[in-house]
Amino acid sequence: MVPSDSLSARLLPLVRQVYPDADAKALVADLIAAFWPDTGTRRKRARLPGNNFWSERDALVITYGNSITDGVHKPLDLLRDFLHRNLAGSVNGVHILPFFPFTSDDGFAVSDYRAVNPVLGDWPDIQRIGSEFKLMSDLVLNHVSSQGTWFNAYLQGHAPYDKFFFEASPDADLRNVVRPRTHPLLREVETANGTRHVWCTFSHDQIDLDFRNPEVLLEFLRIMRLHIDNGVRILRLDAVAFLWKEVGSPSIHLPQTHAIVKLMRVLCDFATEPVILLTETNVPSAENLSYFGAQDEAHVVYNFSLPPLLLHAMLAGTATYLRRWQAGMPPAQMGCAYLNFSASHDGIGMRPAEGILPEEDKAAMVNAVRAFGGDVSMRALGGGGESPYELNITFFDALKGTFAGQDDLHLERFLTSQTIVMALEGIPAFYIHALLATPNDHARVAHTGMKRAINRHMWDYPALNELLRDPDSNTTQVLTTIKYRLAVRGAQKAFHPNATQFTLSLDDRIFGVWRQSIDRAQSVFALHNVSDQTVSIDPDTLNLIEGQPWRDLLSDEPIRAEGGRISFAPYQSRWISNR
Repeated sequence: MVPSDSLSARLLPLVRQVYPDADAKALVADLIAAFWPDTGTRRKRARLPGNNFWSERDALVITYGNSITDGVHKPLDLLRDFLHRNLAGSVNGVHILPFFPFTSDDGFAVSDYRAVNPVLGDWPDIQRIGSEFKLMSDLVLNHVSSQGTWFNAYLQGHAPYDKFFFEASPDADLRNVVRPRTHPLLREVETANGTRHVWCTFSHDQIDLDFRNPEVLLEFLRIMRLHIDNGVRILRLDAVAFLWKEVGSPSIHLPQTHAIVKLMRVLCDFATEPVILLTETNVPSAENLSYFGAQDEAHVVYNFSLPPLLLHAMLAGTATYLRRWQAGMPPAQMGCAYLNFSASHDGIGMRPAEGILPEEDKAAMVNAVRAFGGDVSMRALGGGGESPYELNITFFDALKGTFAGQDDLHLERFLTSQTIVMALEGIPAFYIHALLATPNDHARVAHTGMKRAINRHMWDYPALNELLRDPDSNTTQVLTTIKYRLAVRGAQKAFHPNATQFTLSLDDRIFGVWRQSIDRAQSVFALHNVSDQTVSIDPDTLNLIEGQPWRDLLSDEPIRAEGGRISFAPYQSRWISNR
């Protein structure tokens, strides 16, 4: 237990930065009371920035609460059963995408933050999963449903919600606002206080909150505590980059946004529970990395540039841009980590490839994705016009072929892409539809009218189990191989999320990194052929130390440190280790 003024001392400068006109000491007391409603008995000495909560054995699965259904049982019970039957021992964390009542955007237009969607289950179902896996939940804090109780109270002029939402004049200069969508930013509504225009970053059913009002922040701290008390240990701050708005500015990554993330981090550092903050900022790499702060913001950030660059490498058959980007990535400091992934519920974001991939290569990716049954979503540009925002396709179908067209190396290409995700510095995460080799769901797109629905299939559990009993199905082959490689990864200290990484300069068709364990006892050369060609390299280019028993961890094949060549079949991966 620490004196309350130690916590207050860390919060005070942040509160003064965000709310300079408030009574800072009184607001700090309110913040502490919101996060610890039981008078702070759960506070303890703050964790040092160097402490971390992960190891080489960590891996997550990302899923909706109803990605698996059978029409009889609660989807959360089915998800728990699937996790135990198929992933226990391979994956120890699960991100259940928004499991609250909602009105649109597959959960991200929340109508009630304190309830579990009854279609999925209830809080005890969440608690059971949280007691068995590291559980991640979404703190959807930028916006709420236009049909929820908060916004209805706003329309009626009821306090405190009458000051919960960001208003702007349609005559204001909003040209510089960074937009992820093409619809009009402002929505006109009639309220008890007259006509208002509310800010809608993502859709007119998702109304942006006004964090200039400290009551909004206090409410979300209470919601954070509710999540934690129900077993959540990783809090994903959804769309956090857009949190603070200022008319006349881009309204993204503003200093107040970073200060609020720091404030949340301070509270989590003083919690007895091991709570991890993950920021979701689907933006260019340098902007994304800014959310590490100085080890005082997010514990974990998504490696958002990885999916488009990985897809490009596999489609183009060259690791040139993937390698160039990875070579320039700074190592995460101890206490911070990257979350590496290829696929997510949102498709493949293209903004994080800005400044890395040439325009002609991005255009070739769009053409390939459309040829493989996918689509593209656009975003509005500040000066007018549009640009590709994300590719809407399952990652499995995105790798049906290359820029040259479809071929018979689909499985090999896809598995190499997932093996790269496992090899990189950071924590690997797998969208459930990548694990299950799910194809594009065109029927769901037609039913919902949403492009993103192509990658949000709902599996019938009996049908899925039948498919998993077929050893020759794509689903079985992909899941079995990923589980095996995760088991190999989990036994290597060189794959600790903070182990040393050096990007290797090899044949452009080979993407390779050298990983060294924190104690320097183990080295792994993780090498991946991203092409449909047979490639060989000279072992001298790796500087393998002679006299050590080098072997390929994936094939258990011995590798000679001197003489000969190391050969790679099309899309073959080799993890060459000295232990």
